[in-house]
Amino acid sequence: MTEVIGAQDFESIKNAEPNESGLIELAVIPLHHTIVYPGIVVPVTIIGERALAAARTAHKHKQTVIGLATRSDDDLDNPQLDDLFDIGTEIALGRIINLPDRQKSTLAEGRRRVEVVDVVQTEPYLMVRARPLAETARNPSEISVLEQTLINLFENAVDLNENLPEEVLDYAINMGDPGWLADFVTSTMSIGLDERQEVLEMLELGERMRHVASLLTEELNMLELRDEIDGQIQQEMARTQREVYLREQMRVIQNELGEADIIQQEIDELRQQIDQAGMTAEAYEKAQRELLRLQTIPPMAPEVGIIRTYLDWMVSVPWSKDSEDNLDLKSAERILDAEHHGLKRVKDRIIEHIAVRKLAAEKMKSPILCFVGPPGVGKTSMGQSIAKALGREFVRVSLGGVRDEAEIRGHRRTYIGAMPGRIVQTMRRAGTINPVFMLDEIDKLGADFRGDPAAALLEVLDPEQNVAFSDHYLDVPYDLSRVMFITTANDLYPLAPALLDRMEVIEFPGYTEEDKLEIARLFLVPKQLEAHGLENADIHFQTSALQTIIREYTYEAGVRNFYREIGTVCRKITRLLAEDKRYPRRVTSRHINTYLGPPEYLGLRANDVDSVGIATGLAWTSNGGDVLTIEVSLLPGKGSLTLTGQLGEIMQESAQTALSYMRWRARDLDVPNDDFENYDIHVHLPEGAIPKDGPSAGITLAAAIISVFTERKIRSDTAMTGEITLRGRVLAVGGIKEKLLAAHRAHIRRVIVPEANRKDMVEVPASVQRKLNIIFVDNMQQVIDAVLLDPPSEGRERDRLSNTDHGDSDRSDERDDDDFDPAPQSRRRRRTTNTDKA
Repeated sequence: MTEVIGAQDFESIKNAEPNESGLIELAVIPLHHTIVYPGIVVPVTIIGERALAAARTAHKHKQTVIGLATRSDDDLDNPQLDDLFDIGTEIALGRIINLPDRQKSTLAEGRRRVEVVDVVQTEPYLMVRARPLAETARNPSEISVLEQTLINLFENAVDLNENLPEEVLDYAINMGDPGWLADFVTSTMSIGLDERQEVLEMLELGERMRHVASLLTEELNMLELRDEIDGQIQQEMARTQREVYLREQMRVIQNELGEADIIQQEIDELRQQIDQAGMTAEAYEKAQRELLRLQTIPPMAPEVGIIRTYLDWMVSVPWSKDSEDNLDLKSAERILDAEHHGLKRVKDRIIEHIAVRKLAAEKMKSPILCFVGPPGVGKTSMGQSIAKALGREFVRVSLGGVRDEAEIRGHRRTYIGAMPGRIVQTMRRAGTINPVFMLDEIDKLGADFRGDPAAALLEVLDPEQNVAFSDHYLDVPYDLSRVMFITTANDLYPLAPALLDRMEVIEFPGYTEEDKLEIARLFLVPKQLEAHGLENADIHFQTSALQTIIREYTYEAGVRNFYREIGTVCRKITRLLAEDKRYPRRVTSRHINTYLGPPEYLGLRANDVDSVGIATGLAWTSNGGDVLTIEVSLLPGKGSLTLTGQLGEIMQESAQTALSYMRWRARDLDVPNDDFENYDIHVHLPEGAIPKDGPSAGITLAAAIISVFTERKIRSDTAMTGEITLRGRVLAVGGIKEKLLAAHRAHIRRVIVPEANRKDMVEVPASVQRKLNIIFVDNMQQVIDAVLLDPPSEGRERDRLSNTDHGDSDRSDERDDDDFDPAPQSRRRRRTTNTDKA
């Protein structure tokens, strides 16, 4: 039977004697989640058969063992030496105890620090050679100071840590050994295994004591914070109990004196507010029921705050209060004209609405308007002017990025923190039941797993339904039929058809240069001069200066950037004025170039030279119209079609259709059929980072493809738009007004438009039509006649071919890229031969 040794017999176990090399040979006990320091007795768990065999052998021979901590947190049954730290402790083991979970445990007394040198054996247990490590002290004079500091910190830790008894402090004070004290304090702290191992590996006594003092300081901070939090919690609990007790006392005293309590006073105020709110019958009944519940439940019940918040919303939302409409047509017209230039259709619609309100106020329903146009054309500010003209309150809600249906309808009161939706919240802010309500950026609505807010707006924007709008929080019908809703959007494409059907769409066109100049004189310049303190400085912007900003520094359908650049010029002048320097009273184009730097937009037309295979088209974007360049090249190949420039599916189909039309007309256009098999066609639209789609580039693609096959140059002063069919018919497209305005901004004077779009000319400003030569076409042959120049003469072609054949490489290297012809010379030579034969 194995002899066991009790804890009282630790002194009978002697330390191992070193050999001639100063090394000792001892068995290894892996220590899991434990570090044993010299002079400290701690319990350790013996895990694994090899560790148990080593412990029993040590007991039998009354020998010490080496305790090495495991590097990982995993409880390995038989860890190898690589799984253990190199530096450990020579320890003496006490009696082995069987634990309830079938594990073995014992007490271990640390003797001295050792460092493993090599392995002696691995079976039946791990045995190693180790070198005992001695402590050093570089500065013995500071040890006593560090010892006293450590004792003082430890005293504070014992006071704050309930798990450390007072006897531990007495033991530490009377220890007498600084190294032992540092190890003992470390063993009592709540730190990680790596930090404990780091202390064990510190042999320099002063360094170890300073490090332990630092760790103890961090633990003290945590203990002080925990003690402070516990104190606050106890104080809060005491305050709450005291408040409950005092409230109950106050209630009893008030009952004895016959006075009403504060809760009853609040209920009486709510009842009065409900009576004066002008609610509908259903809403009034709902509010009275909630008020009755508020009276019957205890004042400290959690539901009191929920009911009180609900009643506050019910009495603060306008139910019948309205603002009187201004029915003076002349006054309304003056207000609209004073704040906005142009926009005749919008102004006429508002004046018509006022006229109908004047004659048949009870029969009409408020319109649901949708302002659609590029940024910066005045959609939001027009809503404010409409409210001013009608004499109503103006409120605005931005819907950009809204993805939750509850943002519109609100949350049910069963949810914590529930609130009404944005519609009811904004009505509360308006204070009247008939404001001008602007839903801004309606095309930026999103949808996700929480619902589709656009679907919730179907009820809001339907005059037949919004008379009884249902908000989940209020849970009673709310009348929105007297609200004048105005929505704004840059693009109608994202809107659901059902939502679009409920609104009256009014398009805001982009401004012409003349419009921008007039807007600048009437609104932009005076506002910026006032905003920068220059209203009394007699500053005047000349027309040439404003034109320079429009043409060289802004390229937009609206005037937002125009307004911003005027502000930049005003800031420059304000600085000169503040520094008492000379400043210009008449701002000219020269000053604009000085203040704004190099122009950002020069040569807006991408193609200024008649070229083969380069055509100019017109495109519609959510920011207004734009000019589009299409390039086509022929390359030796096998007749494939390559499309680049981020073209959408519809535009790719348009390119295929244009190529098919070209092949169908090959004989008429004097193009050999084998050209389609011997050459690859590459169609590219510059600005490849911008996605492009739509059928309106059909005739532009066809013109560019025909040009490169027939070697006929395309007129650079002509832009075009229109959809093409396989038989060459030109179909109508959308956005004609925006496209013509874009051509006007780009200084293009000839535009080809489908005949079917002639009806859209009524929307194009007359000033733009006067400056454009608009050519209406209904088939592709008319487009070819209008934009393709005559091919080069046969004699010139032969001379050119001859020069090419006999020319030197130096001349070919001097070719200008702008004159590059995408048709290969071999195809030119063969076409010339075919022509001669014909």
